[in-house]
Amino acid sequence: MSERKDLEVIASLVPPGSRVLDLGCGDGALLALLRDTRGCSGYGVELDDAQLQHCVKRGVNVIQRNLDEGLAIFGDASFDVVLQLDTLTNLHRTEDLLRETVRVGRIGIVSFPNFAHWPNRLAILRGRMPVTKALPYQWYDTPNVRFGTHADFEVLARKTGLRVLDSFGLQDGRVVRRWPNVRASTAVFRVERA
Repeated sequence: MSERKDLEVIASLVPPGSRVLDLGCGDGALLALLRDTRGCSGYGVELDDAQLQHCVKRGVNVIQRNLDEGLAIFGDASFDVVLQLDTLTNLHRTEDLLRETVRVGRIGIVSFPNFAHWPNRLAILRGRMPVTKALPYQWYDTPNVRFGTHADFEVLARKTGLRVLDSFGLQDGRVVRRWPNVRASTAVFRVERA
């Protein structure tokens, strides 16, 4: 998630002054935005060396770690908010990391490319895997381990003991609440431990 408008929508979900953990923080842009505009503090977790360098240049605290190893380095309720933006599709242990998200943080904000978005459906009807802004890779070179839909996450949340506090979609920086499973390229959920 790198579009400025999308980041601003996500940032608006984080209470001012929160202690934030951003899992798969990328270049640290969201953590820097939260620090500069909402007075938040916290850490990012990132595996990629080049992204770590961007975080350091932005003055963002970052830890290099593979998220499939879990979050045992953090205690219970260490953070107010745990962000898990565009990371679920790259994980092997999705359910475990979702449980860890709400163990480590009071609330979690989760987003991922919505595979059920109508352009993706149209591409599949044409016999092709979709390639879009939200899913920019060809099927044979994607870093994604799995694909998800807005509707599927509700089922996963219940299975992993999460309560969905809010859900919507994002499309070109706009919040989509009506039919987000079809009309939004990105699914967004605010969750807590049930």
